Amino acid sequence: MPAQDLTTPGGLLLVLAVLVPFAGMLAGLALGGRNAQRVALATMPAGLGIAVAIAGALSGAGGELVYLLGNWAPPLGVALRADAASALMLVAVAVVISGIAVYACGDFSTPRSAREARAPLTFWILLLAVWGSLNLVLVGGDLFTLYVALELLTFAAVPLVCLDGRGETLQSALRYLLFALLGSMFYLLGAVLLYGSYGTLDIALLAARLRPEAVPFAAAALMTAGLLAKTALFPLHIWLPPAHAGAPAAASAVLSALVIKGSWFLVVRLWLKAMPSLAGLASMQVLAGLGAAAIVLGSIVALRQERLKLLIAFSTLAQIGYLFLMFPLAFDPASAQLAAGNALAGGIMQAVSHATAKAAMFMAAGSIYAALGHDRLEGLTGIGRAMPVSMLAFALSGLALVGLPPSGAYLAKELLLEAAAQSAQWWWTIVIQAGGMLTASYVLLVLAHAFTLGERSTARVSRAARIGEMAALTLAACSLLLGLLPWDAWLPPARPALSLPLSLEALSKGLWPLVAGALLAIWLGRWGHPAPFGKAIVARLGAARRAGLAVGKLIERIDCRLRQWPAASVSLLVVAMLLGAAVMVAR
Repeated sequence: MPAQDLTTPGGLLLVLAVLVPFAGMLAGLALGGRNAQRVALATMPAGLGIAVAIAGALSGAGGELVYLLGNWAPPLGVALRADAASALMLVAVAVVISGIAVYACGDFSTPRSAREARAPLTFWILLLAVWGSLNLVLVGGDLFTLYVALELLTFAAVPLVCLDGRGETLQSALRYLLFALLGSMFYLLGAVLLYGSYGTLDIALLAARLRPEAVPFAAAALMTAGLLAKTALFPLHIWLPPAHAGAPAAASAVLSALVIKGSWFLVVRLWLKAMPSLAGLASMQVLAGLGAAAIVLGSIVALRQERLKLLIAFSTLAQIGYLFLMFPLAFDPASAQLAAGNALAGGIMQAVSHATAKAAMFMAAGSIYAALGHDRLEGLTGIGRAMPVSMLAFALSGLALVGLPPSGAYLAKELLLEAAAQSAQWWWTIVIQAGGMLTASYVLLVLAHAFTLGERSTARVSRAARIGEMAALTLAACSLLLGLLPWDAWLPPARPALSLPLSLEALSKGLWPLVAGALLAIWLGRWGHPAPFGKAIVARLGAARRAGLAVGKLIERIDCRLRQWPAASVSLLVVAMLLGAAVMVAR
């Protein structure tokens, strides 16, 4: 048996990373009642420890960990594999899941008067199922195992949308399920084409056997389009805003911070590991172009929202787009393949930073909703004084997403900007910088409402759970301080941006997007009544302000049309054909 087909030392950790969450899920289901919560909380440190152990094993040895199930090598057997990117994502998922679990103790504890309650039992079981499914996505070594993992992830995530059982949330969950299954059909069809042509779905074997032919071109386009539908990349985001609108805050945190990362990570795996010989600059430009459109549309529609949760949901749409900017920047013209350099490192850093920050945002919004009984922006006047911990968590996570040093998003931006300079793709530099300004605009819009003291400042209706507020603050601080961790061993070669995240130059780079974002918020934002301190400035803008509002309304209408079933279905077909054409043109 070749050396690369042997189980490596530490490979058993990959099995444990998948089995421990699923074992906890089965134990919680069997024990039922409030025991499900106890089992889930007991599973958290074990799963986190396993993820850290995997990262430690890879940090020392490099390369990748491999485990052959039943000691059978592919193509007869199934292999689990993890490299540095997988290990970082495993740790990030474990940390975010643990933070969400702590937050959920306030919302999904079984009442003392009841032996068992439906919503708490369902939440804890599904939370562990999402965790196990995500871990399988991160360590799966063949495309069919990854398909099974994605379906498990979908069927675990969909019920989180409708935990309250209301008709509105059931409709949103059904929309999510149907569109996700449509994406699964595209993915599975592509996998069938590959298996019929090459006799294997193992990623390592496919990378060696694939040739630039019609069948793999079609398979790549179909599988990528299906994964984009599951990721909710523009214009395939039909399910994302409705899913967040009525879902509990903990469920929204899981969906936004973690679930969409599974299909995104598989797109990365597909192009960098399974199909590197098929990647072309044209197809990668298409992916990044969709990402750029998501940044612009998602940010502007976020500025138009009246509810805080919907603003954060459209912010997720924009941040998803940011994750796809890495693809053309990772393309190496010399080898005509994607290279695991600064662009990949920046994409992984962005994913980790977004996971921690976006979970904190939704958790902070959930605490505000629990205290006020609503999350309308115009009703948040003075909430910064009434709920300082929750608003601090929101502010820190927002600054982290903007890319203020020493956040992970700052490091991601620097790595992507350097990759853009090295590849002479200046247009992506503009998009990356514009993304930071647009992010700052809707973050500052919320903060302006929350920290303005008007004549009718908000009065709290009830007290939010302190443990939930502290969980949100902890994750927000993690995202903002990611740059202080020693990344040199994980993101070689060591960059000045990685070692000096608090230099004066770094701070100046992080501050100017805030100024530009404030101007965008004043120009395009929806200001409630009583208006925050920007009312006088908004009034003086006159025609420019009216033009900005007209642009916002137009983009909002376009978004509404794109999220109708006919438009979404046609968009999926168009994206698949566009990707297929781009792949073939490059060859």
